[in-house]
Amino acid sequence: MTEPKLLAIDSATEFCSVAYSDGQQLIVRGEEAPRRHADLLLPCVEAVLAEAQVALADLDAVIVGRGPGSFTGVRIAAGIAQGLAFSQNLPLVGISSLQAMAQQAWRLHGVPRVIAAIDARMGEVYAGTCRQVDGLMIQEQADVVCAPSLVLSTLQLSLSDNETLAGVGTGFETYTSELINALQPAEVKHLNDIRFPHAQDMLVLGRAKFLAGEAVKATEFDLDYVRNEVTWQKLPGRG
Repeated sequence: MTEPKLLAIDSATEFCSVAYSDGQQLIVRGEEAPRRHADLLLPCVEAVLAEAQVALADLDAVIVGRGPGSFTGVRIAAGIAQGLAFSQNLPLVGISSLQAMAQQAWRLHGVPRVIAAIDARMGEVYAGTCRQVDGLMIQEQADVVCAPSLVLSTLQLSLSDNETLAGVGTGFETYTSELINALQPAEVKHLNDIRFPHAQDMLVLGRAKFLAGEAVKATEFDLDYVRNEVTWQKLPGRG
């Protein structure tokens, strides 16, 4: 099987990153640069493709972080990815920011189950859990937004005192004790070297989705703000 040529783009958090793979080479770039994503992301894409000596038209798909995270950051990456994909009639694959951090935890530490949390401001976190299956971190439920103290019930987790979870993301930096206490009786090990999602891990997850036929047209791509969806569901008269 010929390996697909894939480009991944993400700017959902303070960290923006771009990665390319084709089975022969892996090219990765990233920078923590709050409020500079709009200036940095497209030149980074161009630099990565130039280093890979690959034209945009040669790609098989574009992978993009679909959130949750900063509303502005999510839109910047999605806008660039949609524009690139639309210009060459390439399919798009969206990857959860939380799932990408869980995949990073597997890549760096080999942990089989992860709870990822991003500081969502306003006293809340975006949160989700993933479990490793054949080298891929699979989401156990849809991403949620909630107060750190409510993460167990909101995620509908059933944990026992002999379970260990790895905790990753800026949510665990801001609300370390709140999240660890909320997840009792399980033991949570905070991996403080994983703060943000990275396009490198989105490549792995996106490749699996692409090969499974889960890519969509650029015009059909949806973001996952999470907080917007929660608000919409609570409006009067909405189901």
